Amino acid sequence: MTLDSAQTTGGCPYSGSGNSGSSDHHGFEPFDMKNPFPSYAQMRKEEPVMFDERVGYWVVSRYDDIKAVFDDWETFSSENAQAPVRKRGPQATQIMKDGGFTAYSGLSARVPPEHTRIRTVVQKAFTPRRFKVLEPEIRDNVISRIETMLARPDKDGELVRDLAYDIPTITILTLIGADVSQVDTYKRWSDSRAAMTWGDLSDEEQIPHAHNLVEYWQECLQLVADAHENGGDSMTADLVRAQSGGAEITDHEIASVLYSLLFAGHETTTTLIGNCFRVLLNHPAQWQAIIDDEKKIPAAVDEVLRYSGSIVGWRRKALKDAEVGGVSIKKGEELLLLMGSANRDADRFDDGEEFDIGRSNAREHLSFGFGIHYCLGNMLAKLQAKICFQEVTRLAPNLQLVDPETIDFRKNLSFRVPISVPVTW
Repeated sequence: MTLDSAQTTGGCPYSGSGNSGSSDHHGFEPFDMKNPFPSYAQMRKEEPVMFDERVGYWVVSRYDDIKAVFDDWETFSSENAQAPVRKRGPQATQIMKDGGFTAYSGLSARVPPEHTRIRTVVQKAFTPRRFKVLEPEIRDNVISRIETMLARPDKDGELVRDLAYDIPTITILTLIGADVSQVDTYKRWSDSRAAMTWGDLSDEEQIPHAHNLVEYWQECLQLVADAHENGGDSMTADLVRAQSGGAEITDHEIASVLYSLLFAGHETTTTLIGNCFRVLLNHPAQWQAIIDDEKKIPAAVDEVLRYSGSIVGWRRKALKDAEVGGVSIKKGEELLLLMGSANRDADRFDDGEEFDIGRSNAREHLSFGFGIHYCLGNMLAKLQAKICFQEVTRLAPNLQLVDPETIDFRKNLSFRVPISVPVTW
């Protein structure tokens, strides 16, 4: 996330009136991401399927229950995955209507057969070949930013600002064929999307974000139009060519895919990179282990995804009466699936509250979801994190985290985003 996103509204873009705590909720605060893990543990132990009237969701916290819900798309629909947590106010609604905002989820909120049709087309364009082509540029960008940081005489750095902010954004803009000089603009739009979808904003706070979303959507439409006119070597051009060749995907659906990728394709990876260094530098012996042997880096990335994933909660809606963890869920009721809790469930991960890059089953984490909606960009996200680790451990093995206990996280329902990761050397 951008470091100056609070300027958009004059305050944190994810928080509004807030929610007061209650012992009835086992310490769980839906929008507080500072340290939710003790409350997750309490819920797993005492009430693994808990209704939270403050947000209107059944909150599910155990691994097996969450995996089963993800895997049963016919009972538990993803149609609410991108729905605003807080209803849009009348002014924001009018701004978006007047601006022609008709964006819909690329894939995560769609259901079969529509989801299957679109994913089949997108998967053919979102290929390892494209990732391989991007790898040298990713590496060069990482090296450039680390060297710039290390050149500071005061020996003070901040890894969200100095590294994680730009790298995934430039990568996804290059992949899609967008203007890589507009990183700040796309970050501003992405902040607004996160705030409007997963935040707890007042009607007044929504207004500037509504304007940003109109701009964001119009840019997605323009990228599709440009690909029709000019072609090019990008994923957008690939999708347009596939359409011309008979693939069943409309311009609106391509624009919606871009609307999703231009958010998910960098925000969660920015967070992943930030969390990788925040967690590893706070475990010096394991940081030294990847310095000594870079072959341990992929396992370290998966363990960070398990231990401190970018997304800790995702939503589903019951299409019929069902049961989760022995609790009856009525048709139409909604669930908040706490992957951040599932990933520490001792029934799946021994000593799940401990960080261990030698963990044999770390890849079983649910941070990329599970089932038909498993994250399409997981390989690209892990590739970028791996490259960051490789180059930072080579160029700056003596990095040290500054005051890790003071690191704070943005407030929202689903994403656990460190505001900063300060370092010295």
